[in-house]
Order: sequence, then structure tokens, then C-alpha cells
Amino acid sequence: MDLFAFVKPKNELESRPEEQTNVPFVPEEMWTKCPKCGTMLLTTDMEENFRVCTKCGHHFRMNAKQRVALLADDGSFCEHDANMASKNILDFPGYDQKLEKARATGSKESVMCGECKIGGIDAVLCAMDSDFMMGSMGTVTGEKITRAFEYATENALPVIVCTVSGGARMQEGILSLMQMAKTSGAVKRHSDSGLLYITVLTDPTTGGVTASFAMEGDIILAEPDTLVAFAGPRVIEQTLRQKLPKDFQTSEFVMQKGFVDAVVSRNNLKATLVKLLKMHGYGEVSE
Repeated sequence: MDLFAFVKPKNELESRPEEQTNVPFVPEEMWTKCPKCGTMLLTTDMEENFRVCTKCGHHFRMNAKQRVALLADDGSFCEHDANMASKNILDFPGYDQKLEKARATGSKESVMCGECKIGGIDAVLCAMDSDFMMGSMGTVTGEKITRAFEYATENALPVIVCTVSGGARMQEGILSLMQMAKTSGAVKRHSDSGLLYITVLTDPTTGGVTASFAMEGDIILAEPDTLVAFAGPRVIEQTLRQKLPKDFQTSEFVMQKGFVDAVVSRNNLKATLVKLLKMHGYGEVSE
């Protein structure tokens, strides 16, 4: 008898991983890792919670369409100037490719503007888009925002602007920087008409956008832990040769210094806006 002929019966539970054929497939997009607390979140749960971590409250970024869906009443948003698109007006090397890549995300421009109802109240809503070149401000961005304020002024409407931006778009040079003055002029004319302007700062709001219309609202709100700055912390540290506080330039820090009126969680943002609009005479004031 061959002593080495004995073979242990195969146990299906002991089969090697490559031999297992009934292992369920779980797509990676089903789960999203929170960058703040590291929790693995079911993507559908995170989306239902307005893209806010259910454990630590971290606010994930939203694109313009998601922001409009969050704030505008269902079916009420009517987009203005939807076909306006940036062009390589200075023939900047590689800019055409960057624009093509940005539009591949589904966003047409770095801001979406239009008229809508918020809690039944007519308003003009502008939502900047981090998916399109991180919301950088080019000539079309400035033109669309300016037109939105002009429309609101002509029709006696309040304006809500949700900002997110990495700053001016360097591929358009001085023409991009000119949008700071252009949008500020439109904001001033809207203000001179006695109309309300509310800004909602979201992560990140920096550069020329911060230095113009983002900080010119009658009321300035911000989402939690939002970066609000003109120059980034590394630039400031290198200039001053000083170490900055850990929470420097967060929305909470900026509010302590008096530049932001309130930090509002996304879950309460629409209700807060409706309350503010009614306090300033828009819509029906409830008893």
C-alpha cells in the first residue's frame, strides 16, 4: 500500500480565494471614504444626507447642479445664459485641452445662474462649480454673475450666490482679474436698489472671488470647515515667516474675526435662507 496515496477530501470552506466563484462583487463607487474621520460611508446614504458625513459632519464638495437641487424648490430653477462658454481668447498654451477636460465632467462653466423659488420665494441663484477648473473665475464667469445681478436689479429680486473657487483663471490674464471690478459694480447697483444679497461660502473660496463678490454680501454665511482666503496659508507663512494657527482661514476662524455672519450646516442651509429672506420682506412673513 502506498503510504502517500491518501488525499484529504476537499472542503469547500477551505478552498483558496482564486477557487471561490460565489464571492459577491462590491463596486468601489458604492462606498466613499470620509477624508476627515476615515469612515467608509455607503454612497447612497451620504448622498441622501446632502453629501455630509453621517459620523463626523464633514461636508463633501458639491457641484453646481447638486447645489441648485439642494436650495431651489423642485422644478423651479430656470437657468440663464446656459450656452455661454469660455474660449481661449489669449491663445494660452494648453487652455483648450483644460476646457475640454473640464466640460467632460458634465459642467459647462464654473458658475450656473438662474431664477428660482426658494421656499416659495422668488430669487436669483448663482452656484459656482468646483468640477469646472475648481470654480476659477474667467471672463464668462464674471459676465454670467454680472448679468444675474442686473436681472435681479431689474426685477427687484434677492440674490443668493454659493461660492467655491481657486481664484482668478490665469489662462485669461488681466481679463480674468477685470471680473472682480465688473461683478462688484453689479453688486453695488443691486445694493443701491435696496435689494438683499446673501453669499454662501463653500470649500474652498479663495483668490479673486474672495476679494470681490464673495465678501460683499449683506449677509455672509459659510459651511463648516470651509477654507476662506485670498492667499493660501503656505504663501502667508513664507511671507511672514511665522507658523499659522491650525484652524487659520477656516470659516469658524473667519467668523470669530467678524468676516462671516454665521456658519450653517448644509442640512439647515435652505431653511436658514428662507428665514432670512422672509425677515427682509420677501415672501409671506409667518406669525
